[in-house]
Amino acid sequence: MLAFIAGGAVVGTLLGYGYNLPKIQSLEDYRPDVITDIHSDDNKVIGQFAIERRIVVSYDEIPPFLQLAILAAEDDQFYSHSGINYFSNVRAIYKDIVRMRKSEGASTITQQLARMLLGSYEKTFDRKIKELLVAWKIEKQYSKQQILTLYCNQHNMGRGIYGVAAAAENYFGKQLKDLTLGECAMIAGLPRNPTRYSPRQNPEIALKRRNWVLDRMVAEHMVPSNLAEEAKEKPLVLSTATHDETGIAPYFVEWVRENLSARYSTDEIWRKGLQVYTTLNIPMQNAAGRALHEGLRNQDKSRGWRGPIGNVLKSASYDMENYSHPGWRSPLHPEDLVVGLIEAVGNTDATVRIGKYRARLGAKEIAWTKAKTPGQILKTGDLAYFKIISLDDTTASVLLDQRPAIEGAIIILQNSTGEIKAMVGGYDFESSEFNRATQAMRQVGSTFKPIVYSTAFENGMTPESSILDAPISFTDNLGRVWQPHNYDGKFKGQITIRQALTESRNIPTIKVASLIGIKNVLVMARRFGLGGSIEPYLPLALGACEATPLEMASAFTVFPNLGIQAKPYFIRRVEDYDHAKKEESAPQIHQVLKPEIAEKMLDLLQNVVQNGTATAAKSLERPLGGKTGTTDNFTDAWFIGFTPSITAAVWVGRDEKKTLGDKQSGAVVALPIWIECMKEILKDKPVEKFPSADLTNQFPSSDSTPFVKKHLVIEDLKQ
Repeated sequence: MLAFIAGGAVVGTLLGYGYNLPKIQSLEDYRPDVITDIHSDDNKVIGQFAIERRIVVSYDEIPPFLQLAILAAEDDQFYSHSGINYFSNVRAIYKDIVRMRKSEGASTITQQLARMLLGSYEKTFDRKIKELLVAWKIEKQYSKQQILTLYCNQHNMGRGIYGVAAAAENYFGKQLKDLTLGECAMIAGLPRNPTRYSPRQNPEIALKRRNWVLDRMVAEHMVPSNLAEEAKEKPLVLSTATHDETGIAPYFVEWVRENLSARYSTDEIWRKGLQVYTTLNIPMQNAAGRALHEGLRNQDKSRGWRGPIGNVLKSASYDMENYSHPGWRSPLHPEDLVVGLIEAVGNTDATVRIGKYRARLGAKEIAWTKAKTPGQILKTGDLAYFKIISLDDTTASVLLDQRPAIEGAIIILQNSTGEIKAMVGGYDFESSEFNRATQAMRQVGSTFKPIVYSTAFENGMTPESSILDAPISFTDNLGRVWQPHNYDGKFKGQITIRQALTESRNIPTIKVASLIGIKNVLVMARRFGLGGSIEPYLPLALGACEATPLEMASAFTVFPNLGIQAKPYFIRRVEDYDHAKKEESAPQIHQVLKPEIAEKMLDLLQNVVQNGTATAAKSLERPLGGKTGTTDNFTDAWFIGFTPSITAAVWVGRDEKKTLGDKQSGAVVALPIWIECMKEILKDKPVEKFPSADLTNQFPSSDSTPFVKKHLVIEDLKQ
């Protein structure tokens, strides 16, 4: 009777648990955390946001060696039991009771899958009973192949990696089909404790775990002993490549994330797999990045060698033989700028070590420093930057270099739509995430002058109006005297506005601003989209106000667009996991200047390139316009230039607003970067012509022009 009652109680308990178990069907319906992809304008992925990295594969894609290694490590009787290894579970319960603690696992692969479905990993008898019941159900509903495939796709492999395919890519940089026996054993050893057995965090422990899995495979007659021994002899070689969410446009991708976070939850962005389609153009972005990096380094080197960045012999924690720089962990490529260690210095040359590579450094490799031999500027143990020219098996060709002490930014807009096609917010995103293209408020200098002259033309002046270029001074209410001067310190007498802007002369600009009223200039600046603090004082005419490179680039699109300005935007469309549209953007356009006024300014800004401060850009042999800009004490250098289709703003300076150096003007510092960027972008592109003030041809030629005209909204001129 008691046995009957006890049996009934057990059955009742099991039935009670059964009512609270998750549906097994949810294993198929389960949608794991997926990656949010950021796409370029041609729909290529340029960045990703994810908490879990998962690559789902089919049973046939899991290599036999990996399947066997998982069975050897986790469940060697997988194909013979019904989901539960009763003997192992009884043994585990006995040991737990004897030890008075719950430590023994004894879970089959099916039970581990059941545990994932339950979402509970606490070691309690209550959870264990539920796990057993769910395992029974899983075995009834799915085949062994399906169960193993689900396990291989869903198990945590450490560092936010889920599934064997993602583990193969992350740890070895390989697809599953390319894994060796030893690599299969390494991956198979992870599920038991992904942190403890991580080959990145604990390589020695991971190696022992790998070898244990290989021994288990031999013991279970899965592989011959000689094959396992051969695999055990091979060293642990991990991929040095890492998942880079920021890709080629780190500042841009981070800006996208910040923008999305204002409208979507963290869960949506990082777990639900949004598809974000942006305006960024990969070739333009690459051109901008290369031009800025090379330009800043060249400008920095032109001011001389600043010396090594350190010496390992001065630190007790380092020695020459065992020193390894963190930068050596990533794959090295030609054109990379990396830290190298000076191992030896001779009379005429020096030996440099960079990771596994060694390079010879002679007079040619240090020529820019003006030193005759490496020994004059370097000594044994020194650390310095080197640019990699080429790589062989263990040798490299390098040039001595240095990391620039100056910063810069480039932003490129499509004139007709306002689409942001490229954005570089600084020299190195990892060192500083501050986006100078969109966040840095910098004095704009002479790039403000086109706004002054646009105001003048609205007030009746023309490019041929005459202004006296002669000394002038102003006294304020407190008796303070302001006496502006021209950049060259000279005065040219009576000149036209055309000449004044072409040569960027300050005195005529101030006199024009005084004649038309500086308050009118301020109103015009707001119409152009400058949103920072602007005071209605005459120094404003020379750019005594602050704006971001993005604001200035947008302002200059007004001229090639003949008075029309498209609001900058960078997200075209956002879709959810199921590709349902969540939002979509279209160009927002308004009129800033009348076409005839904008055409006059367009003509003058083309003359700046043909005959003025930006004549170096004539080398591109295309219709171009633009304006250089330099601020007091050479703290900010600008060039904002445009073709009929795109406008690009380049800013160079220091974050702390200190001088770049004597005569480091916009023409000297920023313009060469702009030219190199445009040279790459315009290569093999057809020559375009600027539009005329004919209203039937108001927009420059562009693939998106018909779309813009279709959605065109003209606002009244802001008074």
